[in-house]
Amino acid sequence: MSPQVAGLLQLTALIAALALAYRPLGDYMARVYSSEKNYRAEKWIYKAVGANPAAEMRWPAYLRAVLAFSAVSVLFLYLMQRAQGSLPGSLGFSSIDPDQAFNTAASFVANTNWQSYYGEQAMGHVVQTGGLAVQNFLSAAVGMAVAVALVRGFARSRTGELGNFWADLVRGTVRILLPISVIGAIVL
Repeated sequence: MSPQVAGLLQLTALIAALALAYRPLGDYMARVYSSEKNYRAEKWIYKAVGANPAAEMRWPAYLRAVLAFSAVSVLFLYLMQRAQGSLPGSLGFSSIDPDQAFNTAASFVANTNWQSYYGEQAMGHVVQTGGLAVQNFLSAAVGMAVAVALVRGFARSRTGELGNFWADLVRGTVRILLPISVIGAIVL
Protein backbone atom coordinates (compact mmCIF):
# COMPACT_ATOMS: atom_id res chain seq x y z
CA MET A 1 0.00 0.00 0.00
CA SER A 2 1.38 3.39 -0.95
CA PRO A 3 1.87 6.09 1.69
CA GLN A 4 -0.74 8.25 -0.03
CA VAL A 5 -3.40 5.52 0.16
CA ALA A 6 -2.48 4.80 3.78
CA GLY A 7 -2.78 8.50 4.58
CA LEU A 8 -6.18 8.73 2.89
CA LEU A 9 -7.41 5.64 4.76
CA GLN A 10 -6.20 7.12 8.04
CA LEU A 11 -7.93 10.43 7.27
CA THR A 12 -11.13 8.60 6.31
CA ALA A 13 -11.04 6.57 9.53
CA LEU A 14 -10.55 9.75 11.57
CA ILE A 15 -13.44 11.53 9.85
CA ALA A 16 -15.68 8.47 10.34
CA ALA A 17 -14.74 8.22 14.03
CA LEU A 18 -15.47 11.92 14.53
CA ALA A 19 -18.78 11.63 12.66
CA LEU A 20 -19.83 8.77 14.93
CA ALA A 21 -18.59 10.32 18.17
CA TYR A 22 -19.37 14.02 17.92
CA ARG A 23 -23.05 13.80 18.82
CA PRO A 24 -22.86 11.49 21.87
CA LEU A 25 -19.62 13.08 23.10
CA GLY A 26 -21.00 16.59 22.56
CA ASP A 27 -24.21 15.74 24.42
CA TYR A 28 -22.18 14.24 27.26
CA MET A 29 -19.94 17.31 27.47
CA ALA A 30 -22.97 19.60 27.50
CA ARG A 31 -24.42 17.61 30.41
CA VAL A 32 -21.08 17.72 32.25
CA TYR A 33 -20.67 21.48 31.96
CA SER A 34 -24.31 22.28 32.74
CA SER A 35 -24.65 19.87 35.66
CA GLU A 36 -25.07 21.20 39.18
CA LYS A 37 -24.29 17.79 40.69
CA ASN A 38 -20.77 17.26 42.01
CA TYR A 39 -19.13 13.87 42.33
CA ARG A 40 -17.43 12.92 45.58
CA ALA A 41 -13.94 13.36 44.09
CA GLU A 42 -14.92 16.79 42.79
CA LYS A 43 -16.23 17.84 46.20
CA TRP A 44 -12.93 16.79 47.74
CA ILE A 45 -10.97 18.84 45.19
CA TYR A 46 -13.17 21.92 45.70
CA LYS A 47 -12.74 21.63 49.45
CA ALA A 48 -8.96 21.19 49.12
CA VAL A 49 -8.57 24.34 47.00
CA GLY A 50 -11.30 26.34 48.72
CA ALA A 51 -13.50 26.80 45.65
CA ASN A 52 -17.28 27.14 45.61
CA PRO A 53 -18.45 25.45 42.40
CA ALA A 54 -21.95 26.93 42.67
CA ALA A 55 -20.72 30.54 42.61
CA GLU A 56 -21.08 31.98 39.12
CA MET A 57 -18.32 34.28 37.84
CA ARG A 58 -18.55 37.32 35.64
CA TRP A 59 -15.98 37.50 32.86
CA PRO A 60 -13.35 39.55 34.79
CA ALA A 61 -13.36 37.03 37.66
CA TYR A 62 -13.27 34.09 35.23
CA LEU A 63 -10.34 35.67 33.38
CA ARG A 64 -8.46 36.33 36.63
CA ALA A 65 -8.98 32.72 37.68
CA VAL A 66 -7.68 31.42 34.33
CA LEU A 67 -4.65 33.71 34.41
CA ALA A 68 -3.89 33.00 38.07
CA PHE A 69 -4.14 29.24 37.57
CA SER A 70 -1.94 29.42 34.47
CA ALA A 71 0.64 31.61 36.22
CA VAL A 72 0.83 29.26 39.20
CA SER A 73 1.11 26.31 36.81
CA VAL A 74 4.02 27.93 34.94
CA LEU A 75 5.76 28.77 38.21
CA PHE A 76 5.25 25.27 39.63
CA LEU A 77 6.52 23.55 36.48
CA TYR A 78 9.46 25.96 36.20
CA LEU A 79 10.50 25.36 39.81
CA MET A 80 10.08 21.62 39.41
CA GLN A 81 12.48 21.60 36.46
CA ARG A 82 14.96 23.87 38.20
CA ALA A 83 14.94 21.56 41.24
CA GLN A 84 15.16 18.36 39.19
CA GLY A 85 18.68 17.53 40.35
CA SER A 86 17.51 17.23 43.95
CA LEU A 87 14.23 15.43 43.24
CA PRO A 88 13.89 11.67 43.63
CA GLY A 89 13.75 9.78 40.37
CA SER A 90 15.85 12.39 38.57
CA LEU A 91 17.87 9.59 36.90
CA GLY A 92 21.01 11.57 37.60
CA PHE A 93 19.94 14.48 35.40
CA SER A 94 20.90 17.93 36.56
CA SER A 95 18.52 20.86 36.83
CA ILE A 96 17.22 22.35 33.61
CA ASP A 97 18.71 25.71 32.57
CA PRO A 98 16.50 28.70 33.53
CA ASP A 99 15.62 29.70 29.96
CA GLN A 100 14.87 26.13 28.91
CA ALA A 101 12.81 25.54 32.07
CA PHE A 102 10.73 28.66 31.44
CA ASN A 103 10.30 27.81 27.76
CA THR A 104 9.12 24.30 28.59
CA ALA A 105 6.85 25.44 31.43
CA ALA A 106 5.18 28.13 29.32
CA SER A 107 4.84 25.72 26.41
CA PHE A 108 3.18 22.96 28.41
CA VAL A 109 0.85 25.33 30.27
CA ALA A 110 -0.16 26.95 26.96
CA ASN A 111 -0.94 23.46 25.59
CA THR A 112 1.58 23.63 22.75
CA ASN A 113 3.90 21.06 24.39
CA TRP A 114 6.80 22.32 22.29
CA GLN A 115 10.09 20.73 23.31
CA SER A 116 13.57 21.72 22.15
CA TYR A 117 15.24 18.81 23.94
CA TYR A 118 14.96 15.05 24.16
CA GLY A 119 12.70 14.44 27.14
CA GLU A 120 14.11 11.05 27.99
CA GLN A 121 17.64 12.49 27.93
CA ALA A 122 16.94 15.57 30.04
CA MET A 123 13.96 15.00 32.34
CA GLY A 124 13.61 12.58 35.24
CA HIS A 125 10.52 10.57 36.07
CA VAL A 126 9.14 13.01 38.64
CA VAL A 127 9.33 16.01 36.30
CA GLN A 128 7.88 14.06 33.38
CA THR A 129 4.99 12.48 35.29
CA GLY A 130 4.35 15.00 38.07
CA GLY A 131 4.94 18.06 35.93
CA LEU A 132 4.68 17.61 32.17
CA ALA A 133 2.06 14.83 32.11
CA VAL A 134 -0.10 16.68 34.65
CA GLN A 135 0.06 19.79 32.46
CA ASN A 136 -1.02 17.73 29.45
CA PHE A 137 -4.33 17.22 31.27
CA LEU A 138 -4.66 20.58 32.99
CA SER A 139 -3.82 22.71 29.96
CA ALA A 140 -6.42 20.83 27.91
CA ALA A 141 -8.96 21.28 30.72
CA VAL A 142 -8.21 25.02 30.86
CA GLY A 143 -8.72 25.28 27.10
CA MET A 144 -12.01 23.41 27.33
CA ALA A 145 -13.15 25.61 30.23
CA VAL A 146 -12.37 28.77 28.26
CA ALA A 147 -14.23 27.40 25.22
CA VAL A 148 -17.25 26.56 27.39
CA ALA A 149 -17.15 30.05 28.93
CA LEU A 150 -17.08 31.57 25.44
CA VAL A 151 -20.13 29.54 24.40
CA ARG A 152 -21.92 30.52 27.62
CA GLY A 153 -21.07 34.15 26.94
CA PHE A 154 -22.79 33.96 23.56
CA ALA A 155 -25.73 31.90 24.85
CA ARG A 156 -26.40 33.91 28.02
CA SER A 157 -27.26 37.25 26.50
CA ARG A 158 -29.14 38.54 29.56
CA THR A 159 -26.47 37.91 32.17
CA GLY A 160 -22.77 38.52 32.47
CA GLU A 161 -22.11 35.28 34.30
CA LEU A 162 -19.98 32.68 32.53
CA GLY A 163 -20.06 29.85 35.04
CA ASN A 164 -17.29 28.92 37.45
CA PHE A 165 -13.76 28.37 36.17
CA TRP A 166 -12.84 26.01 39.00
CA ALA A 167 -15.91 23.84 38.42
CA ASP A 168 -15.30 23.81 34.67
CA LEU A 169 -11.63 22.90 35.18
CA VAL A 170 -12.34 20.07 37.61
CA ARG A 171 -15.29 18.66 35.65
CA GLY A 172 -13.36 18.76 32.38
CA THR A 173 -10.51 16.84 33.98
CA VAL A 174 -12.46 14.37 36.13
CA ARG A 175 -15.46 13.67 33.91
CA ILE A 176 -14.06 14.06 30.38
CA LEU A 177 -10.28 13.86 30.06
CA LEU A 178 -9.54 11.14 32.61
CA PRO A 179 -12.31 8.78 31.35
CA ILE A 180 -11.20 9.30 27.74
CA SER A 181 -7.61 8.50 28.69
CA VAL A 182 -8.64 5.36 30.58
CA ILE A 183 -10.78 4.16 27.66
CA GLY A 184 -7.98 4.99 25.22
CA ALA A 185 -5.46 3.10 27.34
CA ILE A 186 -7.71 0.03 27.44
CA VAL A 187 -8.50 0.12 23.72
CA LEU A 188 -4.96 0.78 22.59
